[in-house]
Amino acid sequence: MELFTILLVSSIGLGYFIYGKKTTDFHFLISGIALMIYPYFFAGPLLIIIGIILLAEPFVIKRYF
Repeated sequence: MELFTILLVSSIGLGYFIYGKKTTDFHFLISGIALMIYPYFFAGPLLIIIGIILLAEPFVIKRYF
């Protein structure tokens, strides 16, 4: 199950990275890189919590700042 979570999060990170590169959106670019790298360092519930935070980060930053 954890392997599937890592694959899913990294795939979404790749999508964020490609979108950020095409639109030159710095927040999506950095968030995509972080989503592809962080699963190598965290496991368990922390993997999911950090993933949700990184997935929401570009939208929250754009809306409130």
